[in-house]
Amino acid sequence: MKIILDAMGGDNAPREIVRGALLAQKESEADTVLVGRGEDILHVLKEEGLDTLPRGMEIAHAEQVITMDDNPSNVIKEKPDSSIVVGLDLLNKGVGDAFVSAGNTGALLSGATLIVKRIKGVRRAALSPIIPTAKGGAMLIDCGANVECTPEYLLQFAFMGSLYASCVMGIDKPRVGLMNIGAEETKGDALRKETYKLLRQAHDDGRLLFVGNLEGRDIAFGLADVVVSDGFSGNIMLKTTEGMGLFFASLMKQMFTKNIIAKMGALFVRGGLRSLKKMLDYTEYGGSPFLGVGKPVIKTHGSSNANAIRSTIRQARDFAASQVIQEIANNMEHMRLPDQGGGTG
Repeated sequence: MKIILDAMGGDNAPREIVRGALLAQKESEADTVLVGRGEDILHVLKEEGLDTLPRGMEIAHAEQVITMDDNPSNVIKEKPDSSIVVGLDLLNKGVGDAFVSAGNTGALLSGATLIVKRIKGVRRAALSPIIPTAKGGAMLIDCGANVECTPEYLLQFAFMGSLYASCVMGIDKPRVGLMNIGAEETKGDALRKETYKLLRQAHDDGRLLFVGNLEGRDIAFGLADVVVSDGFSGNIMLKTTEGMGLFFASLMKQMFTKNIIAKMGALFVRGGLRSLKKMLDYTEYGGSPFLGVGKPVIKTHGSSNANAIRSTIRQARDFAASQVIQEIANNMEHMRLPDQGGGTG
């Protein structure tokens, strides 16, 4: 298994990207191809005490770097020698099994769509992170790739998320919920009402385990394994979840350090606090796969540290080893609305 890494993407590139790859190498997660400025990558390796590339690690030189300020719609033509473009091209040519980047999300989506291309019949690729819940985690699909959606998009998101949860996360009969402003069938706007009907029909046909509408507060309690949303609402949900996690971590730190009695109390509950911190830590969950793309592409957090990169490499390995992309292709006939064509949209 070989994972291609964008070594120049994200706030902490290339240092944390390279360090994450080294952690993965030590744990035999996968071989890696680091794409970016070779001299910068070698400099980080030297800082880590390595004069030569470790076994199973390669460098693919790419001189240009896509920044967060670059226009995603133009960047492929304007920066063809960038780490994202070169990395996606290597993936498309079969040099590696999956591509991981912490860089510009829009550029990554645009590149994945134009270079690797979507699975035939998929209308839009969806960004699909795992968010923490009381029962371990749930996939939120979409969380920002598609601000404006149709019922067909959300139907496809539901199927793709369910198949990923089954094939990659190992969940038997994943529960699919529709994020809405109320649990009742009649709640929501036209998009949510129409999507509800489609998901209910898929449930009645035995193709999805649809558990109905979910309010935002329901998601944290783990009432679904896959949460379906348009990208606008999903992104707000994701950022709110991240913000609340950071807020509670900060609040607990203040509580348990304000005086000597509080510090003594912290000693008695430190095991539980450690578990809670791990549950809320995004670096443990890896990145967000672009579901609907013809080969595994994963966007990891822009501020990813080495541990987050290691987790994402593990996730990319599992994604590439699964049959989820083939399963999505095999189930396309159930993801189209009546009288709709099967083009790539």
